[in-house]
Amino acid sequence: MTTIPLLDRLVRKARSRSPWLFHLNAGSCNGCDIELVAALTPRYDVEQLGIRLEASPRHADVVVVSGPVTRTTRPAVETIYAQVPEPKVVVALGSCPASCNVFAGSPTIEGPLDRIIPVDVYVPGCPPSPHAIIAGIAQAVAILANGGAE
Repeated sequence: MTTIPLLDRLVRKARSRSPWLFHLNAGSCNGCDIELVAALTPRYDVEQLGIRLEASPRHADVVVVSGPVTRTTRPAVETIYAQVPEPKVVVALGSCPASCNVFAGSPTIEGPLDRIIPVDVYVPGCPPSPHAIIAGIAQAVAILANGGAE
């Protein structure tokens, strides 16, 4: 049986109580992006739970990806995923990162997302409601509290 050092336990507890999200648009129509921003507004107010958008992937715990991953955005998706420190969780926001939706079969589409990077949580919908997004983020936080990817 291995013991978890005190510092590791402290970091894990702090991350589970205030997850920082990095949002990455990988070629979406912006429908999911608008709903994600709506979840951060005072009506839903997830910031009171410590959840907030972070401008740098190097400070984020959760990567939220919207869009089907285009040929142009694929390098950015891979680079940003590599920049997020471990443990990290990836949330696929909407139908596009899960299946490419109406963009499937296009020669400019490289997705779905799980072909490029591992996905931990799928939030279904086109676009998903703020309630569904919050539920997906809560699922990601639970994974993060357990030390990362399941």
